[in-house]
Amino acid sequence: MLKILLSGCCGKMGKVVADMIKNSNDSEIVAGIDVVKCDFEFPIYNSINNFKEKADAIIDFSHPSFLSEILEYAKTTKTPLVIATTGLSSLQIDEINEVAKVVPIFFCANMSIGVNLLIELVKKCANVLGDGFDIEIIEKHHNQKIDSPSGTALMIADELSNELPYSTKYSYDRHNQRKKRQNNEIGIHSIRGGTIVGEHEIIFAGIDEIVSIKHSALSKEIFAVGAIKAAKFIKTKETGLYNMRSMVNQ
Repeated sequence: MLKILLSGCCGKMGKVVADMIKNSNDSEIVAGIDVVKCDFEFPIYNSINNFKEKADAIIDFSHPSFLSEILEYAKTTKTPLVIATTGLSSLQIDEINEVAKVVPIFFCANMSIGVNLLIELVKKCANVLGDGFDIEIIEKHHNQKIDSPSGTALMIADELSNELPYSTKYSYDRHNQRKKRQNNEIGIHSIRGGTIVGEHEIIFAGIDEIVSIKHSALSKEIFAVGAIKAAKFIKTKETGLYNMRSMVNQ
């Protein structure tokens, strides 16, 4: 039985994870961490440092402001950690890389297996199409999402940049520019509205042809499934940083 410590248990994604594990025969939540109060069958602490038992893995769907505390706890207790929180800064990602030297960490900006397949497809497109196509990324999310652009859109842009034969520049806002598009730009555009769970489209626009690859999330359950699978995966791993590609290719 996989014993999970769920950080951010009272948030939207935390509740989805808790509901999915409730009827599981191979996993259980031993405790939750959240500054907000909510009702679950497991105990809930307002700080991860108040949890004195032992968990096999931590799933973090909380807030970037809690990351340092969670990383320090994972480092001190040598507890494998799944980070599914988005909106992290570059300094926080550096912190994750540093702690991963002493504890196994699974970190991915999007826990959907489908999104990670999409990334492999757009990398292939970048290799084949090269510098003959302009690249634009459009991401759509619900009107309650705080960070913009999405962590997934930035992850896609970073993966594309690694594949392209030139140094890229991310362009987030063109309304105040009076100049034509530069060849090395990757345009990243955010839409916020209604209850859109998550949608990412990558457009490769060439001369007289367009290639478009798109992924739509229809429910938050796909991210919960990915996070739970990641916790099972990371439980037995050695120290290091892992992602969805590591799990899919095992």
